Amino acid sequence: MGSLDSHYEEENSFSNTANLLNPKEFRRQGHMIIDFIADYYQNMEKYPVLSQVQPGYLAKLLPKSAPNILEPIETILHDIQQYIIPGIAHRQSPNYFAYFPSSGSIAGFLEEVLSTGFNVVGFNWMLGLPQSFLFSGTGGGVIQGTTCEAILCTLVAARDQMLAKVGRGNIGKLVFYGSDQTHCALLKAAKFAGLECKNFRAIKTMRSTAFQLSAESLRTTIRLDVEAGLSQLFFVPPSGQHQRLPLIQYGR
Repeated sequence: MGSLDSHYEEENSFSNTANLLNPKEFRRQGHMIIDFIADYYQNMEKYPVLSQVQPGYLAKLLPKSAPNILEPIETILHDIQQYIIPGIAHRQSPNYFAYFPSSGSIAGFLEEVLSTGFNVVGFNWMLGLPQSFLFSGTGGGVIQGTTCEAILCTLVAARDQMLAKVGRGNIGKLVFYGSDQTHCALLKAAKFAGLECKNFRAIKTMRSTAFQLSAESLRTTIRLDVEAGLSQLFFVPPSGQHQRLPLIQYGR
């Protein structure tokens, strides 16, 4: 990255004020970005769904150092249109069928603007919650931002609870379960939690049973681990996976 020139503030017409936000300039640039996003969605069906570039293409286009003078928003939006948009998969496109349904909305976009604009610490208002929301009640915790975060959070909680019973020196004996359709987020969370990935029991599923997890296979695997002196820590029930929609044979 480049270093800023000593005359940076004198030459830069956008930074001549100590005010954190110039209302006039914010309004002008904000309108341009809103228009840019609206045009993107209006023309989204015209874009190829998948990236049209080779990995690493952007590194060759970047300058060797950051500019000494801030670039205007017009230049930035032009660069995004020319260099960024061709390199992304347009997951909100109506022609994109490789993942979850499109999740964007006008309300969601504008909420992000409002939330970021106020920039407050959100937990300050969380006082006087009902008993069921507290750790001393039957609930507790927070709603996580993603599935991956939720898996990691619950896995760490289960780990600490189990280690309090069996001793922290026995972390290598903790085993956890899922199916061979379980998302890789579980193994990633296990690494963060200090668990051994070899202790993951991926129960095999079959096409003939619509990739459902067999309760009998799970029961047998758990029994063998109990006989081996291992501790059963965590089970991720398949209630719909990314690539398919398998289920466990609930009730069995």
